[in-house]
Amino acid sequence: MISRRSVRNILKSSVGAALCCLSLHASPQDLIAHRDSDVETLTRNEARLFFTMRLKNWPNGTLVKVFVLPDNNALHNRFSNEVLGLYPYQLRRVWDRQIFSGTGQAPTTVSSEQEMLDRIATTPGAIGYADGPIDNSSIRLLEVR
Repeated sequence: MISRRSVRNILKSSVGAALCCLSLHASPQDLIAHRDSDVETLTRNEARLFFTMRLKNWPNGTLVKVFVLPDNNALHNRFSNEVLGLYPYQLRRVWDRQIFSGTGQAPTTVSSEQEMLDRIATTPGAIGYADGPIDNSSIRLLEVR
């Protein structure tokens, strides 16, 4: 028979482990765009459409320019999973299909988060992501609902 003390210790350690995992995993990723973007919030589906290159224009008609980090980058992996609800290989498959069928192109891959911030800040219509917080007046933070 299991004692109350054993049950209490198991529960304490389980809750503690869960909280530790959550705090380690709760690193915020910010969806960012060029400051001239009229959009302040996107749904998860709209973000997915932008990053799968299916939405090609902002609501004001400006052409969208998507920037991403390499497929093996940890931030790209977290952003794909947590914000878009896709795995990086699923995004790559969509982009490859568009390239090979001639119906689209892949987003621009940047080598670092700093390059991502620089390109977003200087490219009208740009969208990307970064590990927050972002302190740059040339970049607009987008809320994902």
